Amino acid sequence: MTKKIALVSACLLGLKTRYDGKELTHKKVLALQDEYLLIPVCPEQLGGLSTPRNPSEIREEKVFDCEGKDVTSFFEKGALSVLKIAQLIKPNLIIFKERSPSCGVKEIADGTFSGRKIPGQGVSTRFLAKYFNVISEEDL
Repeated sequence: MTKKIALVSACLLGLKTRYDGKELTHKKVLALQDEYLLIPVCPEQLGGLSTPRNPSEIREEKVFDCEGKDVTSFFEKGALSVLKIAQLIKPNLIIFKERSPSCGVKEIADGTFSGRKIPGQGVSTRFLAKYFNVISEEDL
């Protein structure tokens, strides 16, 4: 039997790609490995950001880190890289990390670094959702 393909936020598979460098493994995502070939991607790393890195949030269509530095170009470069990967491998599904400034599917931080969340999509999700089925780990 041929497995379907899923692009997955690398952090959900236990890779230490989160902004804080901590591990986050999502058991429901890992449970899909019998049905899907799980391909990890981290748009922020692909865009050139290091791990660990300052937390970032979207404000007025731009991405800023917690020190006020505009890091939009890194997020856009990463989104374009993930889009290129997706176009090459044609995944059946993309599973991204909710509330991430790159990968948020339904919700992101409000841009004030206050912990408040608002409806919205991360940069990579906006690029990919036009062409692919993108869900968050919370949709599983």
